[in-house]
Amino acid sequence: MAVSCDHAVAVRAGEELDLARLSAYLGRHFDGPGPVTVEQFPSGHSNLTYHVTWGGYELVLRRPPFGSQVKSAHDMGREYRVLCKLHEAYSVAPKVILYCDDLSILDAPFYLMEPIRGIILRRELPPGLRLSPGMARQLSEAFLDNLVRLHSLDYDKIGLGDLGKPQGYVERQVKRWIERYHNSATHDLPEVGRISDWLAHHIPASSDATLIHNDYKYDNVVLDSNDIAKLVGVLDWEMCTLGDPLSDLGTTLAYWTDSSDSDELQEISSAPTTITGTLSRAQLAQRYAAATGRSVHDMVFYLAFARFKVAVIVQQIYYRYARGLTHDERFASMPHKIAILMRASLQCAGSGTI
Repeated sequence: MAVSCDHAVAVRAGEELDLARLSAYLGRHFDGPGPVTVEQFPSGHSNLTYHVTWGGYELVLRRPPFGSQVKSAHDMGREYRVLCKLHEAYSVAPKVILYCDDLSILDAPFYLMEPIRGIILRRELPPGLRLSPGMARQLSEAFLDNLVRLHSLDYDKIGLGDLGKPQGYVERQVKRWIERYHNSATHDLPEVGRISDWLAHHIPASSDATLIHNDYKYDNVVLDSNDIAKLVGVLDWEMCTLGDPLSDLGTTLAYWTDSSDSDELQEISSAPTTITGTLSRAQLAQRYAAATGRSVHDMVFYLAFARFKVAVIVQQIYYRYARGLTHDERFASMPHKIAILMRASLQCAGSGTI
């Protein structure tokens, strides 16, 4: 099966790195001189990710987005520290190399990690890749099982017991994300008030605490190009914390489109989750419950909240664009997606099904 791996492209205008300063920094930390070249991985909407070559070295560089006003969401030092401890226990997490908080280099903190080569699934399958029903099922099962594996880690044993405050996690999250929406609002959406009230009045009793990724979806995992059902990497750990594992599952389900979903949800789908054989949201939840012993009785709340949260994340990105803090034209159509997600969140709450 000839399928190309995910690759970087030319850097977007306005998101260039200072090559002279970066080259001088690399020269102080790696042996041997060499010209620095930088390309950008094009699909992310939050932290920016670059492919850097310097002499004989290949590196991946992560830095915050330009113009971000939500500093807590882009803490490079925190993400680096998490990965330093996580990689040994959870090998699909990236292996980090260096962290830099010297703002004279790139005007923002950043870290370097080893590349993870493989396939990343986005809205359309990459050229050359065909998924039979059996392969699609195996992939969706492996994807869910890898989340179960993350939730089974002993976070105290690996040194991440102080990463968050699990007690009252969901209640704090609901309040925080409602506030974040209003702090970045650009449009008057009637669904916001209704779903905000519903969420505030339907917070379930918390599950046990685990290490959670908080953005676990197909385009944040790297697949083996020779075995599409094998995960070789999990990316984007900026929101990793200790919290309710069902909220993590809810976020995964919020990005998962079923073939029976409305046309507008199909329209904003970001992953090929409707291929015949792929597990549905309900099947993913059932498999999770069977593997962990956790009840998924309250998944309607977790899915409704996750869709709301994703809508707020998109709103925060659009806010930067609307204020001229970034000029990435991909962001221009985001209000349409935000409205669809808010309606989907409210519909989930009203229907009582996932």
